[in-house]
Amino acid sequence: MSKLTIGVLAFQGAIEEHIAMTKLALEEMGIKGSVKPVKTIEEIRAIQGLIIPGGESTVIGRLSSINQTLQVIKQRIYDGLPVLGTCAGLILLARKVYDRVLGETQQPTLGVMDVVVERNAFGRQRESFEAELEIPVIGDKKFPGVFIRAPAIKEAGPQVRVLSKLGNIAVAAQQGHIIGTAFHPELTDDTRIHKLLISMTVKAYAPS
Repeated sequence: MSKLTIGVLAFQGAIEEHIAMTKLALEEMGIKGSVKPVKTIEEIRAIQGLIIPGGESTVIGRLSSINQTLQVIKQRIYDGLPVLGTCAGLILLARKVYDRVLGETQQPTLGVMDVVVERNAFGRQRESFEAELEIPVIGDKKFPGVFIRAPAIKEAGPQVRVLSKLGNIAVAAQQGHIIGTAFHPELTDDTRIHKLLISMTVKAYAPS
């Protein structure tokens, strides 16, 4: 396999944090690769894996819709591009989104993951918190979940595997080569979520 390139969608949100965490994960795994911000059609067509960061989901969705990258990302995901969406990224992946105050939103989304997501499910900025999460797919050690205006997965389709729950609420899920988390793994010192994306990317683009 040629050198791996992971892109971080760079319209808004925790872009630099994801870039730094992915670079560290590649280094720890001993994999040669690069990580770069992407926001044009050409840049998105040139990557082997994608991270959609946290931030304002409506802003990210509208900007990517305006510059026509939303449909390119959607098609690439349908074609097998591994993707990790965190917080706002999870919202953008979902087939349906609603706000617990405003009801169903009409914001642009990719709609590639068979989940229904509630925005701001745990409250606003002042209700931000951290929680130790069990995520068996990445190992026995608990993961430090950072929740900031976090969404929640309220419904998951038959092809979706719930990876972690906070109490009875699903906060991480996987559907094939798509991973979504309600929390911010890039704001921790634990690289295991990013390593999961990298492992999927290596597998997807390894020579047969």
